[in-house]
Amino acid sequence: LRYCKVIRVIAHSQIRLIKQRQKKAHVMEIQLNGGSIEDKVKWAREHLEKPIQVSNVFGQDEMIDCVGVTKGKGFKGVTSRWHTKKLPRKTHKGLRKVACIGAWHPSRVSTTVARAGQKGYHHRTEINKKIYRIGAGIHTKDGKVIKNNASTEYDLTDKSITPMGGFPHYGEVNNDFVMIKGCCIGSKKRIITLRKSLLKHTKRSALEQIKLKFIDTSSKMGHGRFQT
Repeated sequence: LRYCKVIRVIAHSQIRLIKQRQKKAHVMEIQLNGGSIEDKVKWAREHLEKPIQVSNVFGQDEMIDCVGVTKGKGFKGVTSRWHTKKLPRKTHKGLRKVACIGAWHPSRVSTTVARAGQKGYHHRTEINKKIYRIGAGIHTKDGKVIKNNASTEYDLTDKSITPMGGFPHYGEVNNDFVMIKGCCIGSKKRIITLRKSLLKHTKRSALEQIKLKFIDTSSKMGHGRFQT
């Protein structure tokens, strides 16, 4: 440890907690920040082979980044892939093309020219996602099963975060969850890495305190006729 500057730990997901087909856990290397080298090693030894809750890492109203793989779209044309303008109606041999793909010389197509090819299934990082709620899963407290992790100060209804009929293509959420603002990359059931934001936030939207008034747990299938 005398010459060490960076301490990393190897962590894996608890895939057995979610009732999915996959049995193999996801393994990744995580860097420890804060404190001296001795403090980091001591913390790593104390938490060896112990679960780390999401509430121990992130906090309410915090800005985080989401890292993952986007939805795959397959082989797509240039208009769908790069959103180029469609050509006029009477254009010869197609409209959804690029009219000019470069100069005569150099006698090759530049990499900056929009072309057809793979769309989606790319590794991407989305920054500045605000945490609206870090909820506890279904647990037992004083001999009672607690499920009301979707209740608020303004809505005291005893309800779970899982909507009626479950989330489409996923099912029920029985474990700890993180509710963030906006959309998130990836398809259903795809692994997502959450990390601390690398930026120093000064905007009012990033620093404001969020108080949820109502969480919609109506059915996400159909047009929402079935309410809680």
